[in-house]
Amino acid sequence: MHLLVCGGAGYVGSHVAKVLYARGHRVTVLDNLSTGHREAVRWGPLIQADILDTASLDAAFQGRHYDAVLHFCARSLVGESMVAPYDYYENNVVGTLNLLQAMRRHDVERIVFSSTAAVFGNPVSSLIDEDHPKAPINPYGASKLIVERILADAAHAYGLRSVCLRYFNAAGASAEDGIGECHEPETHLIPNLLRALINPAAPLKVFGQDYPTPDGTCVRDYVHVLDLADAHVRALEHMERTPGAHAFNLGNGTGFSVLQVIQAAEQVTGHRVLFEAAPRRAGDPPVLVASSQRARDVLGWSPTYTGIADILRTAWDWHRAPAF
Repeated sequence: MHLLVCGGAGYVGSHVAKVLYARGHRVTVLDNLSTGHREAVRWGPLIQADILDTASLDAAFQGRHYDAVLHFCARSLVGESMVAPYDYYENNVVGTLNLLQAMRRHDVERIVFSSTAAVFGNPVSSLIDEDHPKAPINPYGASKLIVERILADAAHAYGLRSVCLRYFNAAGASAEDGIGECHEPETHLIPNLLRALINPAAPLKVFGQDYPTPDGTCVRDYVHVLDLADAHVRALEHMERTPGAHAFNLGNGTGFSVLQVIQAAEQVTGHRVLFEAAPRRAGDPPVLVASSQRARDVLGWSPTYTGIADILRTAWDWHRAPAF
């Protein structure tokens, strides 16, 4: 297939582009490079365009046939979304609507959407499955949930086929391919603690040590970015045979606290992680752990990286010699 990967210069998008290409698909990347990296576009041409600019979107579709779109373009910082909600609704909702309308104008009828565990808000069960109540506690999660509703409505009205993949915590890297996690500012735990190891003068901050968890720090479910990429390939295959709008949770099913991740990083790297306590960040729930049983049953997907140390090792390989 010829696939348009929107946001393919970013962290998850570039890994998905790599796997799509390896599986024999033709890849074209669309990215405005506001947070993505030109150096990460290695498996197909780059169209520099913005989903908020309808003219540049139409130009990206003009004269090209895409079998499906994979959509990763988003503002994705929870804390930032709390203080700049208009920016999040504009980019994540209006921008996605622009993309969907461009797809409709150019007869593209399939999309895989990068969603998030943030659509659920504070969990009411130990494992979060697809039927868990959706009550986002930050504008980032709310913006993604609005798009999920738009896709469900579009399936009914226009016959659009879609799959929403709700990531829990994407982590790890494909260092041998020169791609990894590199955000500015960086808000994710694993890259920040590895940066702290490389530059001890900038210690890691642990946000909140008074959560209702065994050690007082947040608990998260970490899923390797290459396992996420595999799920996107399976989502495309699912849309080939199944109409409608679908959603799947993607995680390992095991939660690790911030302190447990720090301990695992010390074992992997052989270095002590220096950190300092900081107040809780607004919009962070105490625990987020996935049930990915539906993805296993329907997509045939299961993570190959199941241990936090294995995930950390691939990230450490990237951070010791980043390509950009």
